[in-house]
Amino acid sequence: MEPKYFAVGDYVVFCICLLLSLLIGIYYAITGGRQATTDEFLMANRKMSAAPVSVSLFVTIMSAITVLGVPAEVFQHGTSYWMFGFSYFLFTPIVAHCFIPVFYDMKITSVYEYLERRYSKIVRLCGVVSFILMMIVYMGVVLYAPSLAINAVTGLNVWISVVGLCLVCTIYTVCGGLKAVIWTDVFQVGPVIMVLAQIIVIAIGCNKLGGISKVFQIAFDAGKLAPINFDPSPFEAHTFWSLCIGGSFLCMSIYGVNQASVQRFLCCKTKLQAQISIYLNLPLLHLVMFIGCSIGLLIYSQYRCDNPLHYDTKPDQLLLYYVMNVLGEYPGIPGLFIACLFCASLRWTISSSFNSLATVTMTDIIRPHFKMADRRATIISKTLVCGYALLCLCMTLIASQMPSVLKAALSILGIMGGPMLSLFLLGIYCRHINHKGALAGFMVSMVLVFWVGFGSIVFRVNNQTQGKPPLFLEQVDVYTGINIIYKLSYMWYSGFSFLISLLISTVVSLCTG
Repeated sequence: MEPKYFAVGDYVVFCICLLLSLLIGIYYAITGGRQATTDEFLMANRKMSAAPVSVSLFVTIMSAITVLGVPAEVFQHGTSYWMFGFSYFLFTPIVAHCFIPVFYDMKITSVYEYLERRYSKIVRLCGVVSFILMMIVYMGVVLYAPSLAINAVTGLNVWISVVGLCLVCTIYTVCGGLKAVIWTDVFQVGPVIMVLAQIIVIAIGCNKLGGISKVFQIAFDAGKLAPINFDPSPFEAHTFWSLCIGGSFLCMSIYGVNQASVQRFLCCKTKLQAQISIYLNLPLLHLVMFIGCSIGLLIYSQYRCDNPLHYDTKPDQLLLYYVMNVLGEYPGIPGLFIACLFCASLRWTISSSFNSLATVTMTDIIRPHFKMADRRATIISKTLVCGYALLCLCMTLIASQMPSVLKAALSILGIMGGPMLSLFLLGIYCRHINHKGALAGFMVSMVLVFWVGFGSIVFRVNNQTQGKPPLFLEQVDVYTGINIIYKLSYMWYSGFSFLISLLISTVVSLCTG
């Protein structure tokens, strides 16, 4: 397949979307107090309503990883990934009625303040350091995804687009604070940028193939419409149990205890507004899943083969090549779609992550040890945003070596977010756990899940079948003996770490009184 690139109209649409995002940040820099206090800069003065917060949460999930990764996953392995949607019904009420009331009633700024009040300062510090490391690594993965996209459709060097995107996000985050982050998310989730762009792709693609029924017929004949898999084995990547139960633990670590999400809940006017925001997010999450799976089936129906791309092309670029080669004849459509990806990356990876990282660094590390005026603290917070932007660029180098952005991102969130989730779940529901037990459980579960998670990545890379195109490599079945642990589904990382932490924390707490 010969690559095609942007036309003039595509560049116009793309640039307009980025410019509007930047202008929103500038607008909130010159209105509403000019973000002169830490409460306004970091928490939007705690006056946000449920609707914009819910939309902001939605676009956090609707990142470039989801837009690129889900269709690639469905194209390769069928629709088994759609069962992840079952987990949404489990984790949503848990977050709404178990986590949000606890954090909101405490009137905290950083979610890790809870760890000090429940356990000790050292446990709080462990949680903060874990979060910072997780988000820095995660930022590199999500930033790399749209950079692959712009490389595929324009030929522009990946690292030029990485630097440009990071610069735009840093400017409006520093200028506008959390309020700009949330309202930029609201703008970007509009039908023109997010959902409509993908629906247009589906509509045009189905029309070219003879209708949506034709698409599903082709997918059915090829075995891509996977039935529900009730295999209880934790070593199967996508089963009902791994995606529903394991996925619930993963989502709780993202929505329930991650500062980037909790910070949105805490900036709501009331506790009820915060709870409504998570429930409003539920149908939007299912919409994301449906669209992603539909696009994956559409692409397979178009090519009906395992590898329509060049051997040196990554699976995550599959959707971009489809958009350019099949839909490129429609002026502006490719530009709209790539703008969707870039604007999606202005969420969690850049705006949300930068703001939340600055929040926890200021609240949990700097302010407890240094007394300073609020204005100076605000300036330091903005400086921290710039510093984390540089670290984000460095982590993108690591992300460029990963084979799939979807599995890489979910693995990172599970590996590093699971032990952190354990601290909060045990703290809220297990009164017998003391700070020594919590710290021991956290450390042991972190070490073990690191070993399993990152060890499995290295193990699979070292045992790939040689002599095959790198797009869809098959793995040699060498999971024998102790190596079987590396076959554990990445969807179980958070649940695995919780069980380990529960066991160790209970034993240590009982032994230490």
